[in-house]
Amino acid sequence: MMADAKPILMLVEDDEGLAKQLKWALADAWDVQVANDRAAALAAARRCDPQVVVLDLGLPPDPNGATEGLAVLKDLLSFKPWLKIIVSSGNAERVHALEAVRNGAYDIYPKPVDIDTLRLIVERAMQLAELEAENRRLAAARETGPMTDVIAESPKMLDVLRMVERVAPSDVNVLLTGESGTGKEVLARALHRCSGRAKGAFVAINCAAIPENLLESELFGHEKGAFTGAVKTTPGKIEQADGGTLFLDEIGDMPHPLQVKLLRFLQERVIERVGGRSQIAVNVRVVAATNADLQALIRDGRFREDLYYRLDEVGVHIPPLRDRPGDATLLARFFLGRYAREMKRPVRGFTADAVTAIAGYEWPGNVRELENRVKRALVLADGPMIAATDLRLEAADFPTLRMAREEAEMEAVSKALCVADNNVSAAAKLLGVSRPTLYDLMRSLRLRE
Repeated sequence: MMADAKPILMLVEDDEGLAKQLKWALADAWDVQVANDRAAALAAARRCDPQVVVLDLGLPPDPNGATEGLAVLKDLLSFKPWLKIIVSSGNAERVHALEAVRNGAYDIYPKPVDIDTLRLIVERAMQLAELEAENRRLAAARETGPMTDVIAESPKMLDVLRMVERVAPSDVNVLLTGESGTGKEVLARALHRCSGRAKGAFVAINCAAIPENLLESELFGHEKGAFTGAVKTTPGKIEQADGGTLFLDEIGDMPHPLQVKLLRFLQERVIERVGGRSQIAVNVRVVAATNADLQALIRDGRFREDLYYRLDEVGVHIPPLRDRPGDATLLARFFLGRYAREMKRPVRGFTADAVTAIAGYEWPGNVRELENRVKRALVLADGPMIAATDLRLEAADFPTLRMAREEAEMEAVSKALCVADNNVSAAAKLLGVSRPTLYDLMRSLRLRE
């Protein structure tokens, strides 16, 4: 669509006189296309790509029912799931209109038609369609950039991303810490893509997933005949990452003897394969990750302190999902869009109760748990929208702004009174308000000195 072209509105209406009336009334704001049956509607939708459709459910061959209209709704959403479809509804057809909404219709407009009401509904649908299209364009742009799959809007995660962008151009080793499932490997890949090593390999190895007797060979490689079964010389993960980035996941589980060998490599940047004698120079950046408390492991003698300081030239802590307000909902929509496309499922979004449940849940398994629940819900959901029950979550009561403000005020006033030893004048100064204002606030919060 050209930049100066009108947005496209499609009317699916078998009453020729009403269709002409509606087109005449709405053509000042939109490019109105008209279809009078199912075949014409599907052909027009593919040809002109409308943003909004106004659909009469009573179409031939079932003008007095809704079977044909509901079939048009289903067909349109099957190849364009983000389409905003507004269905007509008289009192007698309200049950059919509600069924259409359950099946993915955006809104209902009442019969007999009131042009001003319909215009308002269409305007709102057009604005939402434009906003969603812009979000999809931004998501597509992000998927081709260095921060692919890094989905965040919370202040804490935006700070993490800024840190990654600052650190990436240098060659310092980076230690990523955080709970399991917070996205440490995703951040490591983003760091690699933002660095000057982006054209080199990104090689990952999980130090906890490989038995101790095999981990040395996996990391450093081995020469032919070094041990039973070594039928050929094989480079290790460190060599494979030459010129790129080596990601050592779960570094806290690395056996102590291998920690010594890894430390030597980090100091000298040369390795010896298992069973080999020659030294091999390797140019690699190391990014390590752990959900363990390495300082506690150092105190227990299970992790070398000198290795810790080699790995932690720059440390980046990734907060858990419960401490990242807004990110759970954003990530859920991202996963829904990705897996709906992959599975070819005509699921359009989340119901209101699902959104509040996602925002209110603690997510002990972090992003990994969220991704799993959305993927499973897509497989099991019956309708075009995923509900809280599909996610196996209970609908949560979302706090109002008043509740959030009162909670914050209660915490601030209580802390100030505690610091001021219940001296109201001193507490008022700490809070930057007058003494009478603080007394009023204490009364509203039912606080006593």
